[in-house]
Amino acid sequence: MSHLDELDEFEAELELQLKREYTAVFPLFRYCVLTQDATYLCNKLDLKVVPQASYPFFHAQMEDVWVWDKNRPTRIIPRAEVYTSGDVTVEELRGEGDERVSPPKRSRSASAISAAPRMTTRFERRRRVLKVEGRG
Repeated sequence: MSHLDELDEFEAELELQLKREYTAVFPLFRYCVLTQDATYLCNKLDLKVVPQASYPFFHAQMEDVWVWDKNRPTRIIPRAEVYTSGDVTVEELRGEGDERVSPPKRSRSASAISAAPRMTTRFERRRRVLKVEGRG
């Protein structure tokens, strides 16, 4: 096996671990924030639009945050701020008074991995989506 094959295998394993972690933590958060650079899950969000002469500028402040990044040693952080002029999509996964949903039990079977889309679909019926377009 060449070094490139080993690197590809390592990257694929990191991506699979990240997807499994996302599936496990998804029900714990209230918002999903998508920017052109990253995906965030958070429980508190303050999104401000700062008008500019030629395009809008967005400032998102988040608390209790999980960051989609396979290269971070820890993905859960207390606070994050994002400044962007690109598109921002905010999905409200549950309402203010809704209780957190317990994460699914871990299993190494193929059925547990295929259960992730069903779990997401359950939340999609309840979510409200706000898409704010930047200069693209």
